[in-house]
Amino acid sequence: MEKAVCKVGLFLIKNQKNIVHQFLSPSMISRLLLLILFFLFFSFLGKSQNIGAGVDVMYNFQTESFGAGARVNVFPNNRLSFVPQFSYYFPFNKVEEYYIGLGLECKVLRRDKFNLYLLAHGAYNSWLNYERSSLKGAQLNNWNAEGGIGITNNRCLRPFLEYRYNIKFRETHLRLGLLYVFGCSGSRRKHSVDRCAAYGS
Repeated sequence: MEKAVCKVGLFLIKNQKNIVHQFLSPSMISRLLLLILFFLFFSFLGKSQNIGAGVDVMYNFQTESFGAGARVNVFPNNRLSFVPQFSYYFPFNKVEEYYIGLGLECKVLRRDKFNLYLLAHGAYNSWLNYERSSLKGAQLNNWNAEGGIGITNNRCLRPFLEYRYNIKFRETHLRLGLLYVFGCSGSRRKHSVDRCAAYGS
């Protein structure tokens, strides 16, 4: 574990100029600011249990890359949810990139203790180190489309697991994260009663 931490530390020190340059570029700053404003907008306007916010970690099997993401879930208790998302794969991976997009979640199996949902996600993709790739047609700006399946529970703090397939790059990855639903309070039983109308068939 100590060796891994030292390795990451040395990488950050050696590449600090490139990392700072990429994160301080006007395009990156403008996109991050828009994303933050978008998240804050939904957080302030969110009514009881209509808005959730979460974070996740992810692993891409084809590129062997680790990343992290953030999301807002609009109408997390409805059968159909809208999920703005931001994802970033770190510089120490083979592929460094980030995504800004919008996902749709359709709950196909809803139970008292868990939900099973299908998902679709479209996004803008910026492949930051594309010049190092031997892939024909590699470029900085790309579109992204994904489909997948996920599982979560019905509590105020909801762990979730997702399996996704990237249609354009033909890649698969897993996401593991936590989502907190604003306005949620009380025990699981009371919480379930509060959401009864939202979970009607």
